[in-house]
Amino acid sequence: MKTSSMSLVVFFLGALSAQADDLLVKIANPVSTKHAAQYFSTKGLKSEAVTDQWLRVSGNTSSALLAGFLESGSVTHVQKNYKLNIYKNPSLVAAAQKAVQQGLLPNYKVMAPAAPSRDNPEIPESPAQVPAADPLLSKQWGMIDIGAQNAWKLAPDTNKMIVAVIDTGVDYTHEDLLPNMWRNEKEIANNNIDDDNNGYVDDIVGWDFLSNDNKPYDLAATSLGDIMNGGNPGHGTHCAGNVSARGGNSKGISGVAPEAKIMALRFIGDEGGTTAGAIKAIRYAVDNGAKVLSNSWGSEGEDSEEAEENQALRDAIQYAADNDVLFIAAAGNSSKNNDTDEKRAYPASYDHDNIIAVAAVDVNDKIAGFSNYGSTTVDIGAPGVKIFSTTVGNKYSDTVIPLLGANWDGTSMACPHVAGAAALYWSAHPELSYADVKNALLTSAEKISSLNGKVVTGAKLNVEALMQ
Repeated sequence: MKTSSMSLVVFFLGALSAQADDLLVKIANPVSTKHAAQYFSTKGLKSEAVTDQWLRVSGNTSSALLAGFLESGSVTHVQKNYKLNIYKNPSLVAAAQKAVQQGLLPNYKVMAPAAPSRDNPEIPESPAQVPAADPLLSKQWGMIDIGAQNAWKLAPDTNKMIVAVIDTGVDYTHEDLLPNMWRNEKEIANNNIDDDNNGYVDDIVGWDFLSNDNKPYDLAATSLGDIMNGGNPGHGTHCAGNVSARGGNSKGISGVAPEAKIMALRFIGDEGGTTAGAIKAIRYAVDNGAKVLSNSWGSEGEDSEEAEENQALRDAIQYAADNDVLFIAAAGNSSKNNDTDEKRAYPASYDHDNIIAVAAVDVNDKIAGFSNYGSTTVDIGAPGVKIFSTTVGNKYSDTVIPLLGANWDGTSMACPHVAGAAALYWSAHPELSYADVKNALLTSAEKISSLNGKVVTGAKLNVEALMQ
């Protein structure tokens, strides 16, 4: 979106009135972000390159500092560094509220496990044997419902398909995730050198854009207060299991794509994340070979007081599209109509062709009461109520916190089912484009009455039909 220099100055002054001190600035070609950063530093502002066009600028900003730069035409867009988060799990929030009202567990906190010292734990060698069934598969009603078991019989080896789980991190030491973790073959582990010159040192299984280190571990620390504000301990690990827990290894469960590679990218913590972190994660995923991005996060409505929307995030998703990458997005958990509501969920509601927005359905083929919907903005439904998957610490569950009795519910759980399905199908048809894969997913979906008029397809994910 191009904007006149005068309107940018007006916007910037408006941002200042709201005390915005964390901005994203889009630099016009041919000005380099390096030169722009040098300019900002001379004015006492901190800046860092988010992409080759976007800078994050922070500090004691004032109209005098940036007005001249804006008027020069060297900047095409200025916006806040919007907050992003995982969507609130209604079941978990309700359980936490009840606990508070009853005076239970006033100091309750899920303690964060210590992250592993390294991000490249060795994969134990399994003895040669006939693949054995996953013992907890029967607990995965979602996998059974979408016909995954029959789909796997039709599916080829999916080892070469990479799915980026962009979330709160992944427990990459988990017995059912470790064998499927992506490994950066261009990087030599633990030598403290950026061997592949991608700007990240020893990034073996992914990157943590929140802590800015090479251990994107799922640090599951959440208090009751955090939960009521949307926190959900172990969120990314649960999503990763739905995508690609190792299948046929005699352990635990199976993801929809049981041998696809999981790239762990963390940008959300107990207090959420930012647009800058999301953009870095998306760019990293695309630049390092991920073809499917699983995104169980967003914002419910962009700031209505701002004149401009989150163009930086839009640009990142377009970058994925330009590089033939699918962006799977949770539709949101606030029962909103993403077609029309002022507080509709983003990025699910953006109009990029490479987005597949996913609503949640339950075991009875009913759209979940919490699920966002939209006849033009939400594409498909998938299992998203009481979902059984991997959890931090070599565990498995469909209950977030047993003590509170809250289930793993959300479009966050539905999204990775579709991400896994995309990986499974694309691995069988590597010659196809993202548009072809999206079309196959949507046209093979199974019509159900509760989604009629609620999503574009009026249908839920059917992996067996997809693979046929």
